[in-house]
Amino acid sequence: MTISARLEDLGIALPSPASPVASYVPCVEAGGLLHVSGQLPFRADGSLICGRLGGELDVEQGVAAARACAVMVLAQIKGALGDFDRVARIVRLGVFVNSTADFTAQPAVANGASELMQDVFGDTGRHARSAVGVSTLPLGVAVEVDAIVALK
Repeated sequence: MTISARLEDLGIALPSPASPVASYVPCVEAGGLLHVSGQLPFRADGSLICGRLGGELDVEQGVAAARACAVMVLAQIKGALGDFDRVARIVRLGVFVNSTADFTAQPAVANGASELMQDVFGDTGRHARSAVGVSTLPLGVAVEVDAIVALK
């Protein structure tokens, strides 16, 4: 089954890749790897999922935000490569969670992104990961996810 077919089965329509909000590029291909810059959590209507985990947002909302970031990571991969045929493996995700000082469920939030990669790519979607709590993120978003992807 192709990645496009898996996305369709999962009910995921990829959005247009988001434009950078500062002075960087969304993806860099180097040394057989595609480095995807941090992606923000967009809702279907184009608005951002903002807030702090452990404050106004709960774990379930954080998982949804991480999944939305992962959808945008996929959109950036497709935008950079044209399709998913060259993806050999999702190597690593970095998940940054806007959270209160006493919030410790960053790994559970990060699962929203990790599980989507596994659902889409199967075993080649299993990856190394960091799940880090931070005091703030750009534009006040709840989660940001970056990725390293091995290419064929």
